[in-house]
Amino acid sequence: MERAREHELIRIERADGQDDAPEPLDLGQRVRELRTAHGWTLEQAAQRAGLARSTLSKIENDQMSPTYEALKKLATGLGVSVPQLFTPMRGGGAGGRMAVTRMGEGAAQATATYEHELMAGALVRKRMLPYRTRIRARDIAEFDGWVRHDGEEFLYVLTGVIRLYTELYAPVEMRRGDSAYYDATMGHNVISVSQEDATILWVTALE
Repeated sequence: MERAREHELIRIERADGQDDAPEPLDLGQRVRELRTAHGWTLEQAAQRAGLARSTLSKIENDQMSPTYEALKKLATGLGVSVPQLFTPMRGGGAGGRMAVTRMGEGAAQATATYEHELMAGALVRKRMLPYRTRIRARDIAEFDGWVRHDGEEFLYVLTGVIRLYTELYAPVEMRRGDSAYYDATMGHNVISVSQEDATILWVTALE
């Protein structure tokens, strides 16, 4: 069923109060862009904002209009102000943006199976999400189901030996210098099969 649009788009006026052909903004898309720029899952972003995961999912999918209190929590959790939630994307190219991340200076995000280091974390509205990952897992059984998300993904082995599992292909063992490019909506998991934790470069192309 086609979703109602009357409350999905918010019109932005210029600071001088004149409505000079303002652009409509899809709040759900803007929130998703901010969340993925941080490399957070729905669960992680919801916890930071103090909202239920289902609430955040509904906001991103334009299935509900958040209250002002929810907007304040959301903005705080995403590290922006409430007005920045309603700042539309600029058209055109990247505008000459650049971010340098020194070794060990990326934002750390550890899980039971992976230890991520998010790079270029200062940039929002990225079209790619790059991160260096240390693979802790040694057995596919350590995962609670498949990892899957929007976009396409590139994987490059930096050190050690890994085994890439996907739900549609046979497991592939990969060594330093090997790479893989795949649809990230397909379930996938990676384990280290070397004695030490393997490290990989992961780049996710965002939708």
